[in-house]
Amino acid sequence: MFRKVLVANRGEIAVRVMRACEELNVGTVAIYSEADKDSGHVRYADEAYNVGPARAADSYLDHEGVIEAARKADADAIHPGYGFLAENAEFASKVEAADGITWIGPSSDAMESLGEKTKARKIMKEAEVPIVPGTTDPVTDPEEVKTFGEEHGYPIAIKAEGGGGGRGMKVVWDESEVEDQLESAKREGEAYFDNPSVYLERYLERPRHIEVQIVADEHGNVRHLGERDCSLQRRHQKVIEEGPSAALTDELREKIGEAARRGVSAADYTNAGTVEFLVEEEPGRDGPLGPDANFYFLEVNTRIQVEHTVTEEITGYDIVKRQIRIAAGEEIDFEQDDVEIDGHAIEFRINAENAAKDFAPATGGTLSTYDPPGGVGVRLDDALKQGDELVTDYDSMIAKLIVWGEDRDECIERSLRALREYGIEGIPTIIPFHRLMLTDEEFVASTHTTKYLDEELDESRIEEAQEQWGSADTGGAEDEESVEREFTVEVNGKRFEVNLEEHGAPAIPTGDGGSQAASPPEPAGGSSEETQIEGEGETVDAEMQGTILGVEVEEGDEVAAGDVLVVLEAMKMENDIVASHGGTVTQIAVEEGESVDMGDVLVVLE
Repeated sequence: MFRKVLVANRGEIAVRVMRACEELNVGTVAIYSEADKDSGHVRYADEAYNVGPARAADSYLDHEGVIEAARKADADAIHPGYGFLAENAEFASKVEAADGITWIGPSSDAMESLGEKTKARKIMKEAEVPIVPGTTDPVTDPEEVKTFGEEHGYPIAIKAEGGGGGRGMKVVWDESEVEDQLESAKREGEAYFDNPSVYLERYLERPRHIEVQIVADEHGNVRHLGERDCSLQRRHQKVIEEGPSAALTDELREKIGEAARRGVSAADYTNAGTVEFLVEEEPGRDGPLGPDANFYFLEVNTRIQVEHTVTEEITGYDIVKRQIRIAAGEEIDFEQDDVEIDGHAIEFRINAENAAKDFAPATGGTLSTYDPPGGVGVRLDDALKQGDELVTDYDSMIAKLIVWGEDRDECIERSLRALREYGIEGIPTIIPFHRLMLTDEEFVASTHTTKYLDEELDESRIEEAQEQWGSADTGGAEDEESVEREFTVEVNGKRFEVNLEEHGAPAIPTGDGGSQAASPPEPAGGSSEETQIEGEGETVDAEMQGTILGVEVEEGDEVAAGDVLVVLEAMKMENDIVASHGGTVTQIAVEEGESVDMGDVLVVLE
């Protein structure tokens, strides 16, 4: 077993991994950016190392910086969690090549073969796993898309090779959209995954999203731990996940699980992973889908999933501890027939977003109240405490609520109770949305598909739920006469802390004679200096924090109302920033790849 594991992530998943390590008597190392210096995962770890500024590319995504932190800490393994570097085959290969450090995850070769979707489709096809009609080679020419449309019909999904969760995917509804959507998908693939290669699939209009959790060791053992239903999605991003799926018969459940095992075995895959499928819904069905229902391979997530907790609650297996043990060379100690599903579990992503405002992420705030629920069957994965300031530089998910019941009905009732108990004030969350969904006829009947939220749910119901159950969005900290005497000292990048906390105390003097607290970090956009406005006219500002994917205009261009000026990535989605009226571009204040905060000037129009 390992002596010390560095967790190359942040927030609740970092704490989740550290808890597993602690139960295995393994030391833990956190890494943190300047924005996260006071975050919960830093508090929890045995050691913590600063790896750079707020911008993820300069901290959490810095390959050499993360590996160097592991060397400084004398860690003998790295666990990537999910997101950031978790599915980066290049980083995994660097860790594998690092002397004395083990990668806790699938091999870089397996990640590369399954991470590129066309390679994965070939592997699955050879393993006789059903795949959606599509291409197994990259597509570069619009004519190839049109030819595919003539053969298979529209709509067509254009997907980035390295994509997932809807990122890098564009839907073509008719031939007139081919050129624009192909270029957009390639651009997203380059921006998100450093790979502009795309492929085609027949777009399934009303599918259910079913995924199978697997674990595999270096001794040839592959097991699946049942399925999760992740059909409740918004713009291809999962919101609520549950297991087992109420929409499947046992016969169909077994067929999908065995298909996942075959595919993973054919890929020579080890450690934990998730095989995702799309199951075609039958309109007007009465009862669960039977063994003759169509299901198709979607992708393999070569990492732990956000929703792994659902499977842990219904099987009793600690998947993260299994990951660590498998990476240490241990053999899986149970047979497939030993896996039993007990009860039902639902996971709710607690995002700092206002669902009534198109799920807009919070731009700041302090947790003036943080009172999580408890009781039988209630689990909370978080890294928060009351008084924490919201970090807005990364994903908006701040916690996960997981509820177990003996059956789905009890699970839903218990979930309603837990969500009513969950007290969060100071920032908006989507708890009101979750409470709404637990009383929604489609969700309760489990007849919803991946399109339900985007195409069928009446948005006024979300607004009513937010008004009834939402807390006030203060957007900032409350005034208090208190002083946090928290000193952080870094020696060779390693964090040491001295804490002196008093309320109603005078400010701490600083100067030559005493210690100085670290200066506040710069915002995500870089320097705190304001953008110099040189052009004349009205400014077009960023409506949320994000990254510039593309600048579609040049200085001097004439634009009309509705023309796209800038493409901004925020919350894993591509957003077109358009002109509200016609005019001339007199200044472009940003460039491709730059991070921006809400309110930053993007373009000046006269």
